Amino acid sequence: MVGKEVSNDVVIDFFPSTLVGTRAAGTWTLFPVPVTHPKPGHVSPVHRPLSLKARGPHRWSSLTAATMKTLLVFAALSMAVLAKDTFQGHQVLRIIAKDELQLSLLHDMESLETLQLDFWRGASVVNIPMDVRVPVFSLPTIKAHLEDNQIQYSVMIEDLQMLLDEEEEEMDSTRRAGEHRNTDSFDYSRYHTIEEARFFFSQIYNFQDMLVRENPSLVSKIVIGHSYQGHPLNVLKFSTGGTNRPAIWIDTGIHSREWVTQASGTWFAKNIVSTYGKDMALTAILNKMDIYLEIVTNPDGFAYTHSSNRMWRKTRKPNPGSSCVGVDPNRNWDSGFGGAGASGQPCSEVYRGLSAHSESEVKSIVDFVKSHGNIKAFVSIHSYSQMLLYPYGYTRTTVKDQTELHNLAKKAITDLASLYGTRYRYGSIINTIYQASGGTIDWTYEQGIKYSYTFELRDTGRYGFILPANQILPTAKETWLALMTIMDHASNNTY
Repeated sequence: MVGKEVSNDVVIDFFPSTLVGTRAAGTWTLFPVPVTHPKPGHVSPVHRPLSLKARGPHRWSSLTAATMKTLLVFAALSMAVLAKDTFQGHQVLRIIAKDELQLSLLHDMESLETLQLDFWRGASVVNIPMDVRVPVFSLPTIKAHLEDNQIQYSVMIEDLQMLLDEEEEEMDSTRRAGEHRNTDSFDYSRYHTIEEARFFFSQIYNFQDMLVRENPSLVSKIVIGHSYQGHPLNVLKFSTGGTNRPAIWIDTGIHSREWVTQASGTWFAKNIVSTYGKDMALTAILNKMDIYLEIVTNPDGFAYTHSSNRMWRKTRKPNPGSSCVGVDPNRNWDSGFGGAGASGQPCSEVYRGLSAHSESEVKSIVDFVKSHGNIKAFVSIHSYSQMLLYPYGYTRTTVKDQTELHNLAKKAITDLASLYGTRYRYGSIINTIYQASGGTIDWTYEQGIKYSYTFELRDTGRYGFILPANQILPTAKETWLALMTIMDHASNNTY
């Protein structure tokens, strides 16, 4: 929260938005500034001003910190209601190219920024589905383009806002349940926020603190840095003692809209403390290795998905010279940085940033990995598509450990499928999903972390990023079986 006086106005930077206040006759009037989104022309409207009475003389200095905090809380809550993006009539189309010409036409669509297309799942090869969110005003143009070129498509989601409304109603019921007193009462079958705006109550962060308090001999919390907007980058360390032991890293939520990942990460944390000493395989792993778990890897973006734009993917740092905000944190790593599969345009959903590791959310992990020096497995968890991937993403060059990584991935997805029959594809990123430069696990592998993997969790597109909450626990439980396979292998095959 930052305040500065400009003439007779006061500018209050208070994420997720900026409020401009004007003083007149003892009244502070706070005006929401339009929030610019990653597509040109997509600017939230300026809503009606919020008039708040100031105490004392009309000077910035006369407002006490407590008074301003109260005003800001009120304003932020009003902004959250007024400025939240809606997606009424937006459809998600599944498009399949049958030949290279059609695939080229689909890739050309990615540069049509005025259509404000949001590519949920890209495609780099023929006959692999591409999922695209299309705003209602672009639907006639896109459908006509596809039909004119005889490109096959179907409607996966008829009206995105309907799914979002259902999701919000379910979350409202969770909020009404009130504060969780311990991790046993925490509802792992529901989506949770970082911050519950009504009380500035931190649901996931509070969960982490409760878990540490309840299990001090097994869990500790490390703050490896801070996000652009000042959120702590919390990492839970699960350890049975010792210093600089071989370690396993797991992160969830690097792309903020992939809510099932943060929800799964929360369940993973509770499962570790609940089954240590009971599950022989996990106990053996923790008796030899430490596990580091970062549940909210992109906290600014995650908070923004709750307050303003459910479909937000990137970080929230402004880009110099552009009205478009944020960088794709999975294109910001120094491995093939700036190559194909990332964009140099700030308005792109896969914008790589001005330089490798420019985002504090990425740089903090980089610094931690380098300073630790003994991480043996690194798993970054995304959604959706149901895939287990290993390097490389930026090049078709085969990694030297390809045979071992491929066989381990096959075993992991077989174990995953044993619970509910969920089917996963597996392979290198570039050959299984698409080319992507500047990715997390390409960098970790090149740092010598052999067992570097990325998950793409449920589903395959029926709901996409709006996976219903009733699939959280099945997703987390089946994913844990695959994680255990990878962790057990890493524990038994140290290098």
